[in-house]
Amino acid sequence: MKYHDLIHGVVEIDEPIIIDLISSPSLQRLKGIDQAGYSQPYFPNTKHTRFEHSLGDYLLLKQYGASLEEQVNGLIHDVSHSAFSHCIDYVLDAGSQETHDLQDNIFNEYVMRTEIPSILEKHGLDVSYILNEKNFPLQETNLPDLCADRIDYSLRTAIIFKESDPEEVKEILSHLFVSEDNKWVFDNRDFARRYAEIFLQMNNKYYSGLPSGIMFLTVGDYLKHALKESYITEHDLYRTDQELLNLVKPHHSHDDRLMHLFNRMDRKIQAVEDKDDYYSKVSCKSRVVDPLFLEQGEIYRLSNRDYEWKGIMEKYLSPKEYFIRFVE
Repeated sequence: MKYHDLIHGVVEIDEPIIIDLISSPSLQRLKGIDQAGYSQPYFPNTKHTRFEHSLGDYLLLKQYGASLEEQVNGLIHDVSHSAFSHCIDYVLDAGSQETHDLQDNIFNEYVMRTEIPSILEKHGLDVSYILNEKNFPLQETNLPDLCADRIDYSLRTAIIFKESDPEEVKEILSHLFVSEDNKWVFDNRDFARRYAEIFLQMNNKYYSGLPSGIMFLTVGDYLKHALKESYITEHDLYRTDQELLNLVKPHHSHDDRLMHLFNRMDRKIQAVEDKDDYYSKVSCKSRVVDPLFLEQGEIYRLSNRDYEWKGIMEKYLSPKEYFIRFVE
């Protein structure tokens, strides 16, 4: 099958298990899941999906010679995302505003209820091995390290938000290699710093900026109210964004509070930050990376050789807090 990717261009995908997984309901559902959450009112014309990111993650791993098992893990790693992505962490008690890890915590349990295990078994792969992220250090590591997941979503969103362009992204990737101990390493300090700066810019303006804080809060309030009134169930949260909205919107006509919360979510009501008079405090996971790079035959961490970056790391690894007031 031919696939057109924002970063990798037109690629031919011919591995049978990859084609079967891409065609599965679990992966196809991700076409209806906004990567950012509910992006249009907050970041107009930047919407892209968990499906695009998942395939980009797989393609990156394949490009750098990861095993088929690791490619599979990368492809399916986001199937446990709910509608509106990380907004779920502001809806359910099991979520965390500071870490945004609900989908990770339920990943194995979620996958085992889908068709994915039967696809893996059909192609002779061990399900428990594939679901254990510790087996795949190229695909997933903790911050501030680089991993395929982090590399793809940061460079993909940088292009979409026009903070970079496809040519620069390709150049950045051309200076990245995999070390003998399976770590992502830049071949010089300049590109390590440039990538880290792009990632920081995306974090501060988009991933954990004030507009995202407002988006997370308002989508969370809207869906919590819909759950409380039994307009939807927790099971419904794992439909697509539009399918979930289609279940809730008919209740706008008879529930003034729900309609009001939707107007906040849809940014028809202005929200501002006001520490002295606020409706709610909201936290956002903050992300910053500390890449490895090669210099004179030795591998170093950027913060160990760039003291300015060390200070940036200390400043931005903690969650951000916003005090939100609605002007109404």
